[in-house]
Amino acid sequence: MNRLFLSLCSLTLLASCSAANEGRTSKADRGPVAHNAIVECILYDGMTKTSPQLTTVAAGSEVQVMDTVDAYFVKARVTRDGKVMNGYMYRTCFPDR
Repeated sequence: MNRLFLSLCSLTLLASCSAANEGRTSKADRGPVAHNAIVECILYDGMTKTSPQLTTVAAGSEVQVMDTVDAYFVKARVTRDGKVMNGYMYRTCFPDR
């Protein structure tokens, strides 16, 4: 009787865990998301304002956001003159969605 009860509890637990994970997507499933910059922004090499600047992104330019790194920065990919640059931009460069 105890084995049957433990087996049923285990199955219920497994079913609830798998149902909870069905609605989520892992980071590996998500690719870069295209956004348009709403103001002129700088693509930095690091996550501080004193980091080297890679390029300036004009307002309305398309930027691929690859990851939301922290509360202030996102990891971004910009294509300028056929050259792809990866760096970090302030979140305030993009509209809230």
